[in-house]
Amino acid sequence: MDEVEFILEGAKEGMENAISHLKKQLSNIRAGKASPNMLGSVMVEYYGAQTPLQQVANVNTPDARTLSIQPFEKSLIHEIEKGIMMANLGFNPMNNGESVIINVPPLTEERRKQLTKQAKAEAEDAKVGVRNDRKQAMQELKKQDISEDLLKSSEDDVQELTNTYIERIEKILAVKETEIMTV
Repeated sequence: MDEVEFILEGAKEGMENAISHLKKQLSNIRAGKASPNMLGSVMVEYYGAQTPLQQVANVNTPDARTLSIQPFEKSLIHEIEKGIMMANLGFNPMNNGESVIINVPPLTEERRKQLTKQAKAEAEDAKVGVRNDRKQAMQELKKQDISEDLLKSSEDDVQELTNTYIERIEKILAVKETEIMTV
């Protein structure tokens, strides 16, 4: 019985990882208002190494349409601007000699639809991850030397777990879609 519980726990852990990865990916998809997470993928050249923006500057949102990036070293301003342009996020950074400022333009209807499509793709990837965890757990269960009844019961548990996580993914996606489509 311990081995079966171990397999179920492993599947649950894998599915939980799929959910947390989905949340991280969705936080990078902008939804109308400015958020420091929008710049999560920006890398900056810092002493010859590519470094995440958050490690070389403070990113703030003075208002819903503005991102303010305060570098720890003033010499990094041009590198930060370059990093933002290279990340291809559709932002036009400006600097005032002290910091880099990004005005986040309001989303067009077409852009909202693209972002919704991107969010759906991320959710689908998460579902695939959950299904792969289910498949792996089912294969592990079949390798065990257990009775047919216990095998069937355990497989039902794995399927129930899968359904729960797929449902959670759907709910997370619905919230993000609403966020994106809200003007």
